[in-house]
Amino acid sequence: MRFSFPLESARYLGGAALVSVAFIALYAFFVTSHPGQQVDQLAYDGAQFGRRSVTPFTAELLDSVPAASVVLGFIGTVAMTLIRRNWRTLFVALGVAAAAVVSAQLLKYGVLTRPDLGVSGYAGNSFPSGHTTLAAASALVVFLVAGPRLRPMLAVGGTGFAVLAGVATLANQWHRPSDVIASLLVVAFWGCIGGAVLAWPGLVIPRTEAPDAGVGEVGSLRRTSAFIRPLRWILIPFAAVAGLTLAGTFLFEFGEAADLLVAYIGGVTAIVTAGLLLALCGIRLFGRLP
Repeated sequence: MRFSFPLESARYLGGAALVSVAFIALYAFFVTSHPGQQVDQLAYDGAQFGRRSVTPFTAELLDSVPAASVVLGFIGTVAMTLIRRNWRTLFVALGVAAAAVVSAQLLKYGVLTRPDLGVSGYAGNSFPSGHTTLAAASALVVFLVAGPRLRPMLAVGGTGFAVLAGVATLANQWHRPSDVIASLLVVAFWGCIGGAVLAWPGLVIPRTEAPDAGVGEVGSLRRTSAFIRPLRWILIPFAAVAGLTLAGTFLFEFGEAADLLVAYIGGVTAIVTAGLLLALCGIRLFGRLP
């Protein structure tokens, strides 16, 4: 074994910087510009289609998100920690999850504002979503305390849980699509900070010295590829629909009802696209974290 200079932490800090840029760009366009507010509000208003069909389910889901997040996160975290006996990782994971939840509330109620640009509809600032942040932060804790072998599977499962909670907030007209995506970015930012902290000592096992270096590396690559390839194929159609509906909302007028439906579909697919993209990046970025 050898201790390397903490350049490994720079990868996670770079990820945090990219996520910060994406968050700022999301806020600047969808909250502080008239076109962004308009398309975001259209998706919010279009959620009436979701309310008609899935409201009973999503309402129950939203009511259960805080408790479910805590319970599932607690069970998964305790199980992983007892198996791996890595208390340092547990403390870091709990710290960054708490920071994500607190910072989301501070951003929404104390830092960010929603200017009145003449867009009719709910005028209050709801950026980012607290429910989605809580769901994603709980999944982040389990993801960090798990070993590299389980992380790809947990990234998919945790992202699915957070995306489901986020789509439910949109379907119930609690939040706009940008609010949900912003909350995913907040958790991703703190996840990268946690990765930087955990990688800081630079403990690295050279491939030539690892007892099963060949098998371990090949097995790890196969496991990662087994999740990344399907996720890519799933991501492509969602990203295409999100892009087309966003462009269509700006460029065409289909009629009031059709505009709302197109914007709503675009909002849902944009949330799923953001979640899948972050899951892919997380699987790659955290693949080498001990």
